[in-house]
Amino acid sequence: MTTYFEKINSYLKDIMHSEKSRMNMVAELIADHIKQDKIFYVYGPGGHSNLASQEVFFRAGGLMHASAILDEGTLLSSGALRSMAVERTPEYGKIVIDDYNLQPGDLLIIVNAYGINAATIDAALEAKSRGVTTVGICSYEHAENTPYDHPARHPSKKNLHEVTDYSVDSKVKVGDAIINIEGQEQMVGAVSTFTNAFILNNITIEATNILAKQGIQPPIWKSGNASGGDEWNSQFISQFKGKIKNL
Repeated sequence: MTTYFEKINSYLKDIMHSEKSRMNMVAELIADHIKQDKIFYVYGPGGHSNLASQEVFFRAGGLMHASAILDEGTLLSSGALRSMAVERTPEYGKIVIDDYNLQPGDLLIIVNAYGINAATIDAALEAKSRGVTTVGICSYEHAENTPYDHPARHPSKKNLHEVTDYSVDSKVKVGDAIINIEGQEQMVGAVSTFTNAFILNNITIEATNILAKQGIQPPIWKSGNASGGDEWNSQFISQFKGKIKNL
């Protein structure tokens, strides 16, 4: 446990050291969208990458302008093996972007631990073709060290951070798991959920800070399990009902 704790902290420190300027740029994009009262989209096309979109959606302390793309195709709740097959299916990502009707001037953050699968790349390419500003959150190292003939790869063999307008490196090593246990052949203890959540929360926190410095108070979710939470949130529901598909 101590080793896992120390390793996770080292990843987060590395991200803060090398990715702060990139996170700030994305925070500026989000702040600008919120000033225009525009929602921004977060999509995690992959089994556990879907957790990233849920991390900042309808979440206590989260920006109400965040809209999670929660497509049943790659959610594990629809079947783990099915999820993996769907994320490897060319053209699937295009269908999802079309289903959410993204338009020119929209902002889409795509989060994928490895940044290579077909659904991820197709979502990015389709969004860009529609005039959407795209942000990729993924591991550069993992993508660049995955063989071009890997079955998960998009037919173009491109990596997410190469096809988006902006990107942030999550620093995940090949294989994701980071702990070696003597007598155990495979490593354990994945780290990508921590790094993805850390990056996304950093970005949304900084976007809120940027707005606060301009005298703007964006609507932020309060926990419905906290006193006054329902009352607080109800002030804003009508502003987003109908605009955010999964609300």
